Amino acid sequence: MRTFTGEPEADGTNVREWFERRSFHHSEFDDIAHLADQKNRAGVSVTLVLPTRNVADTIGTVLSKLTVLTTGGTPIVDQVIVVDADSPDGTAEIARSYGVDVYSENQLLPRYGTALGKGDAMWRSLTAASGDIIAFADADSKNFATHFVVGTIAPLLLEPDVHFVKAAYRRPFSEGAQSRPQGGGRVTELTAKPLFNLFFPELAGFVQPLAGEFAGTRELLFSVPFFTGYGVEAGILIDAAEQVGLKAMAQVDLGVRLNRHQSLTDLGRMSYAILRTVLHRADAAGGGLHHAGPYLHAVAQADGLHLNEYLEELVERPPMRTLA
Repeated sequence: MRTFTGEPEADGTNVREWFERRSFHHSEFDDIAHLADQKNRAGVSVTLVLPTRNVADTIGTVLSKLTVLTTGGTPIVDQVIVVDADSPDGTAEIARSYGVDVYSENQLLPRYGTALGKGDAMWRSLTAASGDIIAFADADSKNFATHFVVGTIAPLLLEPDVHFVKAAYRRPFSEGAQSRPQGGGRVTELTAKPLFNLFFPELAGFVQPLAGEFAGTRELLFSVPFFTGYGVEAGILIDAAEQVGLKAMAQVDLGVRLNRHQSLTDLGRMSYAILRTVLHRADAAGGGLHHAGPYLHAVAQADGLHLNEYLEELVERPPMRTLA
């Protein structure tokens, strides 16, 4: 077992130092003209991929808001791809009306058979993506804004040493007429974060390790495998760290993200997939269960991102009959 105390990991990066240095706020990247200028100077192109499944109620708004990033003399996004799960609600038809590239997930790399979930669709989308930078975003956001995309792209344009960027945000939970400012992202809080603390504590500084909003260089994303289902985001995060090291990764506070909530049954399936993914990667890395130190809890709050530390002691008392 390795003991984790926040000391430098294999690439020499201290988690808390990384958190302070590589955590940004989307407002730092509000100057779109400057970003476009940097993009042109670098001579790079950007592709945005939207994996979709039955999001007819939100896809139109998302694509409409993206227009400001894709038009004009200096677009931030050069290509938008919608990869749809053959949604019966007309998602693909709505997307086509906005003039973006729309594919059925089963249309890409058909020799691999029927697509096996979101991760498979994301993996297949790379065959249609032309960008030097490739960003992904979920299309079910009820409050989608352009900074959901700009935020993950910007550090890749402005920070030469950054190769992967993950979104961070607050996840309110609404049920009926009641709403709580925190409480969404139940699989993240109850499954993913504890797992990362135990098996990959160098990644415990990510506020939303399962966020569907992230971006990476083409070279990186073409160099990592993709799990086919719900485990895709966790797997990519682990593999990106293995490829480029924590110091080449960043996260951006996007504020608040509102999306539809899933049933507990669906969340159970998701948790199972995340558990299998992380354990699979941990086993491949030597099965190293870290000797548990303080629990690092990265959280987004109204005043920014915080990395909290809690001492969760696990003490086992002996059977009473063994006491002298």
